[in-house]
Amino acid sequence: MTQNHSNAEGEKQPLSVELTAVLQEVYSEVTSAKEKWPPFHSAHEAFAVLDEERDELWAHVKTNQKRRNLTEMRAEAVQVAAMAIRFALEVCDEERGRK
Repeated sequence: MTQNHSNAEGEKQPLSVELTAVLQEVYSEVTSAKEKWPPFHSAHEAFAVLDEERDELWAHVKTNQKRRNLTEMRAEAVQVAAMAIRFALEVCDEERGRK
């Protein structure tokens, strides 16, 4: 059974299509961040970056629903996901994860 999900324009799409689109955005954000910034040096540094991105998403969440910029809120959610992936990739190993 295929689940349907509404995209940003309100159109119904199979969940797999929407999920693939979001994962592609997250992949692009991870790739871009890794090109711009060196690897995290520690779990503390990675968490601080992730928390900053979470704060930016939280600012959108707190905005009145009728005035929210959904495009910007989605971009912040993608950045949170990307930083969580960088955290897992770059500090969850014996070398950097124990700092």
